[in-house]
Amino acid sequence: MSKSGGDLVTHFLLLLVVIIWGSSWAVGRILSSGLDSERPATLDPATVAWLRYAVVVLMFFAWCAYKSLTGDRVRALPPDRNTWRSVLWIGFFGVMIYQLLFMHGMKWTAAGDASLIIPINPVFTVLLAAPMLGQPISRKMALGLFLGIAGVAAVVGWSPNVDIPFEHRLLGDAMVVFAALSWATTTNLTKRILQRRRDEAGASALEIVIWYSFAGWVMLTPWMLYELWGAPLPVPTTVEWASILYLGSFSTVLAYVWFAMGIDRLGPTAAASYVFLVPVFGILTGWALLDESIGVSMLVGFVLIVVGVRVVQRESASLRTD
Repeated sequence: MSKSGGDLVTHFLLLLVVIIWGSSWAVGRILSSGLDSERPATLDPATVAWLRYAVVVLMFFAWCAYKSLTGDRVRALPPDRNTWRSVLWIGFFGVMIYQLLFMHGMKWTAAGDASLIIPINPVFTVLLAAPMLGQPISRKMALGLFLGIAGVAAVVGWSPNVDIPFEHRLLGDAMVVFAALSWATTTNLTKRILQRRRDEAGASALEIVIWYSFAGWVMLTPWMLYELWGAPLPVPTTVEWASILYLGSFSTVLAYVWFAMGIDRLGPTAAASYVFLVPVFGILTGWALLDESIGVSMLVGFVLIVVGVRVVQRESASLRTD
């Protein structure tokens, strides 16, 4: 295949990634609150997250087994105590905390609203890099944070999804904001491992994801058992099983692999630019699957968040090159 043909395939895969990630918000909403009042959810949030990552861990371990048969070296578990320590922290923030906030948040707010808020994550990532990685913070970064928060406020305060009580949306949106903060912590912890490759047993990015997925899944187990303790064993519907498989296999495993492929072939800047399309598909799938509303405030919030993110990212890149 020619380079132009290969690039076209890569762009198509990246478009599929953002469609999958965008639709995941509506799927999460379905699993958290049900399709409608007549078809409520049968599973509690932590149980959904546990089942999702059971699928993830099974697929990743199967991939490790396949790679070992082909002669490639992909380790299923961390090789030493130092790496385990780092992986446990990433699993704590990136899987357990993030998934609990995500699933509980989607129980209270609209999928479209949540998908608009989560793009503020890069702002949190850069700001947390100051205490975690020693990166300085400038006035322009503070301006970017202000714009991002203003965008979140526009989404929360003037959401067109007024059929959901404001207090419920406020609670759910707050959980999504903290989920973004948790993921930003995960991103910086992962960078620390990659920067210390020699000390962290030469871990690849894929290996780190496999390791912390397993660690986070184990950490979710007590929360799942607490939800099931003393209650009748839930019987998920076909739609719920399909949704869990979709979130585990497509949204977590395949989308990550395709996105990593896009970074490798097109570069991080080109691949990352696709992420800004995630809210677009989040809003559209919320409208198509859950009959959510679309309003001007969403556009205003989206623009403010994207501008804030770009300000922070450009200033961060500028400080690194100075």
